[in-house]
Amino acid sequence: MSKIKKGRIVRGTVSGIESYGVFVSCDDYYTGLIHISEISHGFVKNITDFVKIGDLIFVEILDVDEELGHLKLSIKNIEYKKNIAIKRKKIKETSLGFKTLEYKLPIWIEESLKK
Repeated sequence: MSKIKKGRIVRGTVSGIESYGVFVSCDDYYTGLIHISEISHGFVKNITDFVKIGDLIFVEILDVDEELGHLKLSIKNIEYKKNIAIKRKKIKETSLGFKTLEYKLPIWIEESLKK
């Protein structure tokens, strides 16, 4: 069951800010726009008073274009900057390290040259 559906609240990352709204990346497949009218009930003079590039925020999905992977988003009626606890996993080095790359690189180069 996809978490990207109209009416859902999902977490995203602010990826761009323009005078007309905020671009948000929700996952590897979906990006969206929060139009300036969907930021606040009041007048929005400066969007950067609300969000900055790189901010992790919650957004409400107003509409989904499955074909293009585009979302219409809003933060007007939700607590978009709730404490977002991100569980990070410790990076573990494996015994293989770069050995796999070292092994495969000559094979990939040879295949590319044959093409």
